[in-house]
Parts: sequence; C-alpha cells; structure tokens
Amino acid sequence: MLEVGALLGYDRALFDAFVRRIRRLPKKVTHRDLGIGHGSMIATLTHILNVQESWLLYIVPRRQRAIDALWKDPTRKPKDWKEFDAYAARVWDGIEARLATLTDPELGRRVKAFWMPGRYTVRDAVLQISFEEAHHIGELIGAMWRLNIRPPTMTWIELRPGSRNPKRPRT
Repeated sequence: MLEVGALLGYDRALFDAFVRRIRRLPKKVTHRDLGIGHGSMIATLTHILNVQESWLLYIVPRRQRAIDALWKDPTRKPKDWKEFDAYAARVWDGIEARLATLTDPELGRRVKAFWMPGRYTVRDAVLQISFEEAHHIGELIGAMWRLNIRPPTMTWIELRPGSRNPKRPRT
C-alpha cells in the first residue's frame, strides 16, 4: 500500500509540474493540435485526468454502470484553464479519497474494464494509469522540445512525496 500511495503522489506532483509550466504558455501553443496523441497540450493533460477518473473513481469502486454518463459529461472536456482547474480538482479530490481505500487486500481484488481484455487487479489498474500518464507526459516533453520550451523535471527523486531535496524542482 505504501508504494501505491507514493506512486500516486508522484503522478500528482508530475502532473501538477506540467500543468504549471504549460498554463504559462500562450493559448495558441497550449490549445493547438501539435500532432501528439490527443492533439493539444491541454487535451493531453485532460486525457490523463480522464484515465485517472475512469479507473480509480469508476472501475475500481465498481461503478461501471455509470461510466457511459461520465463519458458524456461535458465538464470532462474543458475548453479553458478555469474549466480545466474545476475538473482537475474534482478528479484529484476523488483520487485522494479513494487512496484511503487501497489496502493490500483491495489492491489484490480483481477488476474489469469493458474496454480492456484480460484479467487484472486493482494494483494493475493503478500501474496502468501511472504508466499511461508517463506515456502522455513523454508526448508533452517531445512537443515542448520541438517548440524549444524546456519541460519541467520529471525525476522521481526530485518529485517524490516527502522529498528532502533542498533544490526546488524546476517547473
């Protein structure tokens, strides 16, 4: 359980570092289709939230029947930073509450997302969302490099929860 909390804490710190950096860029950069998986930077950040929300707030707590309505919710497709912030707060608040339920027995429980083949556990779902975030952060890093924008740090050592690194991460 300790590792799951640390991993999700890192995912949040990494996400927040990229949000801080990207939101300071001009809208013509953040909202433009850059040819990455979800088009724009803001859409890619939103997709990360969509994945976290779908898995941790619907699949893991056995709310699959409500997922169609969730996916139709227009607040999951923010058009500006104000809408994005409201959506992100909702997702992260839900994840924070969910974290308290992720005991070792719960992490071993089987879950099923109708769009994913195979058999897997809650622990696998946590790893899935973390690796998917890493994949999309990599897309953002590549897009930023192409635009001559320095991406924020993404190292575990600098961003990990409880880091005692006296040097503040660059964001």
